[in-house]
Amino acid sequence: MSFQSFVKSKPFKYFKNLIIGVGASIVLLGALFKLESWEYASEMLIVGLSVEAVIFLFLGIIGPEPDYYWHKLYPGLDDYNSRIQPLTSGPNVPEVAPLHGDVVERQLGGMLTELQSMSKSLAALKALQEVDFSGTQEQIKTMTNFYSKMNEAMADMARSAEDVRQYKDQLAALNKNLMSLNTVYGNMLAAMANIGRQ
Repeated sequence: MSFQSFVKSKPFKYFKNLIIGVGASIVLLGALFKLESWEYASEMLIVGLSVEAVIFLFLGIIGPEPDYYWHKLYPGLDDYNSRIQPLTSGPNVPEVAPLHGDVVERQLGGMLTELQSMSKSLAALKALQEVDFSGTQEQIKTMTNFYSKMNEAMADMARSAEDVRQYKDQLAALNKNLMSLNTVYGNMLAAMANIGRQ
């Protein structure tokens, strides 16, 4: 078994995680001893940091694991030593129809439309980015002032409407009084005319 094969085996991966976990716990215990000023605090911290240094060296030599998870699609791929048949062999491989020019052209046409749409969206975003918003605060202040003045004018109009209603009521009452006076005056004239005839 080669070194690369051993490093990618499941037992080694488990061992690597175990070493990292135990090393981290030793570092934390050393820091706890030091923070609490317990006995052997310096020794515990030295041991913990030494273990951590060895682990970092170990991880630097081994290298990172890949981030893709093909084994979920093809079980067995997560085992480095497994013997998986190539996808092109075996009785259950589906026939793949050859691509014709019109199929490729349709797919490329769709992609081109998508790219043009994205380009328009990006152009709109760029135009929005170039808009000068420096005077916006002053404009907002002006609009706020305008709205407050408008509200005051509306309140004044409401008060004026009430005054107009009261004025109309008073005019109606005055008109009624004038009609009564006219009647009284007419009666007085008729009475005076009757007196003059006698």
